[in-house]
Amino acid sequence: MSISPKFLSGSQIRQTFLDFYAQRGHKILPSASLVPEDPTVLLTIAGMLQFKPIFLGQRAAESPRATTSQKCIRTNDIENVGRTARHHTFFEMLGNFSFGDYFKKQAIAWAWELSTEVFGLPASNLVVSVFRDDDEAFAIWRDEIGIPGDRIQRMGEDDNFWESGPTGPCGPCSEIYYDFHPERGDNIDLEDDSRFIEFYNLVFMQYNKDAEGNLTPLQNQNIDTGMGLERMAQILQKVPNNYETDLIFPIVQSAAEIAGIDYYNSDEKIQVSLKVIGDHIRAVVHMIADEIRASNVGRGYILRRLIRRVVRHGRMIGIQGEFTVRVAESAIALSEAAYPNVRRREAQIKAELAREEAQFLKTLERGEKLLEEILKKALVEQASRLSVSEGGRLSVSGGGQDARPTVEISGQDAFTLYDTYGFPLELTQEIAEEQGITVDLDGFEAAMKEQQTRAKDARQTIDLTVQGSLDKLAETIQGTEFVGYAELSSLAEVEVILVDGKSVEEAAAGTEVQVVLNQTPFYAESGGQIGDKGYLNGSIQGENGEGLLVRVDDVKKESDFFVHFGFVERGTLRVGDSITAKIDNSGRRRIQANHTATHLLQSALRKIVDDSISQAGSLVSSERLRFDFNSPRAVTAEELQKIEDLVNSWIAEAHAAVVAEMPIALAREKGATAMFGEKYGDVVRVIDFPGVSMELCGGTHVSNTAEIGLFKIVSEAGVAAGTRRIEAVSGQAVLDYLNVRDKVVRDLGDRFKAKPEELPNRITNLQNELRDTQKHLAAVKSELAIAKSDQLLSAAEDVGEFKIIVAQLGDVDAEALKTAAERLQQKLGNAAVVLASIPEPDKVSLVAAFSPQVNKKGLQAGKFIGVIAQICGGKGGGRPNLAQAGGRDASKLQSALESARNLLLEGLG
Repeated sequence: MSISPKFLSGSQIRQTFLDFYAQRGHKILPSASLVPEDPTVLLTIAGMLQFKPIFLGQRAAESPRATTSQKCIRTNDIENVGRTARHHTFFEMLGNFSFGDYFKKQAIAWAWELSTEVFGLPASNLVVSVFRDDDEAFAIWRDEIGIPGDRIQRMGEDDNFWESGPTGPCGPCSEIYYDFHPERGDNIDLEDDSRFIEFYNLVFMQYNKDAEGNLTPLQNQNIDTGMGLERMAQILQKVPNNYETDLIFPIVQSAAEIAGIDYYNSDEKIQVSLKVIGDHIRAVVHMIADEIRASNVGRGYILRRLIRRVVRHGRMIGIQGEFTVRVAESAIALSEAAYPNVRRREAQIKAELAREEAQFLKTLERGEKLLEEILKKALVEQASRLSVSEGGRLSVSGGGQDARPTVEISGQDAFTLYDTYGFPLELTQEIAEEQGITVDLDGFEAAMKEQQTRAKDARQTIDLTVQGSLDKLAETIQGTEFVGYAELSSLAEVEVILVDGKSVEEAAAGTEVQVVLNQTPFYAESGGQIGDKGYLNGSIQGENGEGLLVRVDDVKKESDFFVHFGFVERGTLRVGDSITAKIDNSGRRRIQANHTATHLLQSALRKIVDDSISQAGSLVSSERLRFDFNSPRAVTAEELQKIEDLVNSWIAEAHAAVVAEMPIALAREKGATAMFGEKYGDVVRVIDFPGVSMELCGGTHVSNTAEIGLFKIVSEAGVAAGTRRIEAVSGQAVLDYLNVRDKVVRDLGDRFKAKPEELPNRITNLQNELRDTQKHLAAVKSELAIAKSDQLLSAAEDVGEFKIIVAQLGDVDAEALKTAAERLQQKLGNAAVVLASIPEPDKVSLVAAFSPQVNKKGLQAGKFIGVIAQICGGKGGGRPNLAQAGGRDASKLQSALESARNLLLEGLG
């Protein structure tokens, strides 16, 4: 049944696409999280990303055909967002996938049927492209679909050949374009984005590319397609750009209403800002919903940057105060039907936005002040240049208009304003130009490139070959079977040995190796739990009659393979060997105790602090546990004690573990908590301590809480805005922790001659005594400085109607030096006093105290002392009448004081 080419909402387009392919044997799968399993990318950037292991042959497909609507984020073209019709950070990619099932002919036929018969696009408005050498695809489009040859464009590798990376699966692709202006004739230029928009890309994954660039046919030919939901909405809703579709425009309107403006009657600059807000708010809502928190690294940095761009563009259109939470409500309402987690996580989304916005508004205010300071500094340098004369005298030199040096804001300063304080470069330029100051654009670009490297932004290229040698072996060996839930040792066969990343047949004693077995009891690092340690033993004798022994220091999981990182201590390890894999029992028991304690800790936090607390990361080792969680405030000492007591009570109550596998929907229905950052299949493992804690978890745990023994919180602190961290120990580690502290307490008791319970009061008394002594010492130093300064009164120089004193006062501290300078100036009256001291080696203190009459002569203490401090490698400033400065080069102090005297003589003479 076809749909006439009438208006379709974004939701209707999404559902129509999924239903079309479901009716043709495709399994509808949910969107993957924006936090990908693939370690080579920060964020999910394409619909095919969740199917990477299938394309590599490392995992069997649940169904030979699948279809999805995948939420994606790309930030590589962030500066184009809002400026072009179709650039976005957040977008939805509709896709249909075939895993060794149908191929080109069927993919092309269905894509055409969907586009023309279902969505009702006129064939006369469609143009397709194929890879230049793909005669098969060209023939299908021309001969079977019936597209005229002049509307099929052959294009090169850059446009129509998809590669996963330098090596790996690849193949030609074919794209369908919509022609907005077919009346312009057959002069087709697909680069003309005012006329054409590519809305459907069909990738024919049929080759494997090796390191030499050779292409060999894949055993299973796959289909990977992508239709941009926003682009199809633009076409069907007949609007000039993606931002004016019903997927985004309600958010734009919400921002416009808050600003008190009308989008359609606004100029281009304001419209760009509104589009940026609309796009970025969608992105941050979904990022926070997928448990990404703002920070200064990785995907957290991307989130923070997007939020700050929203706030900055809000200010650019006149919004004062906080507004992001109100705009986010529109984004949540638009998305909740397709992505229910945005409504479930509404409180966390709004709390994170409110916190980040409030913090950034303060930062932005400081940035405005910083810009003002930078401009003032530049103007002072423009008005007068300070130079040192041949005699070492510091003077003020002027000149005519032509003699003025060019003054500019450094690229680093401009970038700091842009990146840290949210100032657009063009705004900095505009304000600077009003005062005749330029901006170092080359320096700004250099700083920008450094920042982009640091951020390691999400890339469009998806590298499917990060596992290198393992990927090449994926078609010949099966994944590793994990038997470690029930067994601490097992027989196994060596399937792969890697040395320096290369596959070898054997490894002798003294070699570092990575080993893949057909089965293993070793737990691989996952979900915050570290990998097991232990040994691989073999009965095959070495040259000295010794049996094989490989020490395993760590285990990591790469797709379906458990990689054992170790060292061959004796014998020779060979592919095909039968060995015994045995983990360190003691280490495993301690890890299990800490892992279960982490579950109990999260449950206690929710009961005592806030039931909306969610995990933001964890580390479970044999020595300790670390639990990061989302919370807008610190946990009080009283709450920490209650949490610790509650966990220990659950331990004492000896709750037995109930471990079961069940469908994920049933687990969620039972109230199981999902672990941060973990990806789940249709069937999940649930760790349940009835009445206490229930979580989805693939880690190892105690069978009864009593096995934990004891639980002790070591510390609680903030690690990022809105994220707190608790570190704790359990079992034997509690005794170790207490023994260390007991030793410290006994040592302090011996030193202070006090019982443990008397130590707090004893230390408090000592602190009070020390504080009183320090106050007394400061008073004595001040009196000494005053006494020394009084001796300088008779040495004051007369300069016209003024008196000046420039002198050094030994090792007097900065506070006493200031007191002395103020006292001297008050006693002298109409005077300028500059004093210096060296309170510590390589530390200089400087003070300038000027009377109001000195200020009227154009000399201000703050600016004056700053110039003098530069000679000593320092800086400073203050009020016109009193200012302090510091320096690091005491060897230049005499020269600085001479320059100060010369400047005073010149300025007051």
